Amino acid sequence: MSDRKMRKPGSTKPGSTKAGAADMLSLLLKDKMATAASVVLLLVALCAIVGPSLFGDLATDQNLRSVNLAPLSTGSGWEFLLGSDSLGRSVLARLIVASSTTMSVAVPAVLVSLFIGSVWGMWAGFHRGWRENVSMRVADVILSFPSLLLAVVVLYVFTPSVANIVLVLAIARIPIYLRTARAESAELRSRLFVDAARTFGTGDWATIRRHVAPIVLPTLLTVAAVDFCFVMLTESSLSFLGIGIQPPDVSWGLMVAQGRQELQTAWWTAVFPGLAIIITTVSATMLAAWARIAGDPGQRWRLTVPKRKRRDGKAVKSAHAGKELA
Repeated sequence: MSDRKMRKPGSTKPGSTKAGAADMLSLLLKDKMATAASVVLLLVALCAIVGPSLFGDLATDQNLRSVNLAPLSTGSGWEFLLGSDSLGRSVLARLIVASSTTMSVAVPAVLVSLFIGSVWGMWAGFHRGWRENVSMRVADVILSFPSLLLAVVVLYVFTPSVANIVLVLAIARIPIYLRTARAESAELRSRLFVDAARTFGTGDWATIRRHVAPIVLPTLLTVAAVDFCFVMLTESSLSFLGIGIQPPDVSWGLMVAQGRQELQTAWWTAVFPGLAIIITTVSATMLAAWARIAGDPGQRWRLTVPKRKRRDGKAVKSAHAGKELA
């Protein structure tokens, strides 16, 4: 029987990256909440990429004739769709430009901590011994300081800037990935495929890169998606406290800090950037939860079975279990 007849309809050849991506996209489109979350994140990413070049001047231009305009005040121009602040600057333009600043802090911090922590953790967990002990003690020392408190102290001593914020947050989040990668690789080093690779003379780093990393990476990416929310909230908190992003730059946290004194007269200057933070973090969390299930072959069926059938299946299993006990 040919290979085409052996495969079920809709199945893909092993190792087919294009087909695998198509299957994941099909699963994503079936989940309405995950699809909405991905659309929100794509919109935020698009604003962060093209926003400064299109709306950079509009976000800083002051129009004293259009001070504290309420939302939907399009009589003075489309740029005041979400109103204006006390200096007549467009809240919509500032939101779009601020997304670039916020993402320029959160994304590099997560990527740097993900790369360093993952490589370090897999190296320590694979070799065990003193490497693992030293790495865990270093992680414990860093984790003994709360991330926000550590960032406040460092940025209070040094000049607050995007580079310093990224550096502080990246160092503070390295232990999260280090401990996760260490635990996963320490368990995988005793597997048969790792012993087989050693038998054929494969080096340690080659074994980690070819056999350990592909299995550990989905878990680390899920952790990174959740950690992205924490880093973005931390940056917003630092900017709100006045030791994060400094004017004339603008971020969502800085907009909330600048608008909190005008909540009674111009609430939109603080509420809209706050909503942007909430919507982005919730979307990232929902997409991370979907990716965790989609990346696990043992749990992926939950995304293909309707919720009603899923509940009915659980009820049937519970009934059978009750009869067996009786």
